[in-house]
Amino acid sequence: MSTKEKIDTTKLPDHLAIIMDGNGRWAKQKGLLRTLGHEGGTKSVKKTVESCAKLGIKNLTLYAFSTENWNRPKLEVETLMKLLISSLKKEMKTLLENNIRLNAIGNLTNLPLKVQKELNEVIQKTSQNTRMTLTLALSYGAREELIQAVKKISDKVKNNIISTDTIDESIINEHLYTHNLPDVDLVIRTSGEHRISNFLLWQIAYAEFYFIDVLWPDFSEEDLHKAIISYQSRERRFGKTSEQIS
Repeated sequence: MSTKEKIDTTKLPDHLAIIMDGNGRWAKQKGLLRTLGHEGGTKSVKKTVESCAKLGIKNLTLYAFSTENWNRPKLEVETLMKLLISSLKKEMKTLLENNIRLNAIGNLTNLPLKVQKELNEVIQKTSQNTRMTLTLALSYGAREELIQAVKKISDKVKNNIISTDTIDESIINEHLYTHNLPDVDLVIRTSGEHRISNFLLWQIAYAEFYFIDVLWPDFSEEDLHKAIISYQSRERRFGKTSEQIS
């Protein structure tokens, strides 16, 4: 039986988030420039997106570029932005053919204007697609997201639009970048690192985690299937006892 056949399609994570890590190390191991590692990573993105759509996963979020990544060498950042533009242009047809809607979260105004233009065009052209929502976290940092949410809510309290008594989880959710997405069920991180790196801190409160030593450019469909099988073998209690959820 193949790994895909072992997956229970009735128990898929509603929202899968992936921290795509290891492009630079992959390139270094092969004696290549770091930029070529990022190019290798785009191929894994394409395979993973198509695999998730085929399985029936409704929401996939990819950590593509963090707020901290702006501190990387200028040439590497420029290369990543060029790759993003070319990938968006190249994959527009794939997204349309596979009925996938593109979404983006983060401080998008920090992106180069060319990137913003291409991103907005693909988002607009795929806005009616319903099979899966692919969200790219770009210039994204969870702490910055929470700070912005607090500021927006504070302004509404100050202007008597809402009162402090009404502030609950749903109010906070409404003011996050991810207000149109469900909480994350499964987080996958590649490359053997075991940390969150300022990614979706609020949204992963009850997520399951799957860490794999494989570097992102080598991440395969079988690796994805194994992660989902592992997720499906776990008991998600959300603070309750086993007896309460059985």
